[in-house]
Amino acid sequence: MARTTLQEQVPLPEILIFPARLLKAETTEKLLNRVYDVPHVRHITVSGESLPDKLTAGEGKGLPNEHTERKKIKVKGSEVDLRLMVGRIFVEIDDVEHIDEAMAKIEEVCKELLPFGFSLEVGRYNKFKPTVTDYKKMR
Repeated sequence: MARTTLQEQVPLPEILIFPARLLKAETTEKLLNRVYDVPHVRHITVSGESLPDKLTAGEGKGLPNEHTERKKIKVKGSEVDLRLMVGRIFVEIDDVEHIDEAMAKIEEVCKELLPFGFSLEVGRYNKFKPTVTDYKKMR
């Protein structure tokens, strides 16, 4: 079993960006690229409404999903297949000491790109170490 250092056991803070609406692909691309440019941003995770490649219910079950927002976006120079309409963005910051600076810069970006409103919260939203269930699955 791999050893973990104390640094890995301490959860890093996250800033939750919660837009008042689901974001279109174009807005998501702009927001992610601008937030990645903020100093001390370590990692970004998004969540939202799924846009599967095939319809899963109704009369068209099994047919291709031709949703206009299911497209490729460019984030940090790499193409990413956007498979959801983004509703929440979780921004991991590299240290608790930098949270105020990062929060101020992220708020500036959000005010510019999300004119319909948003909220920002600080906390820890994603798990940072394996759970007992994860441990049992590894066996």
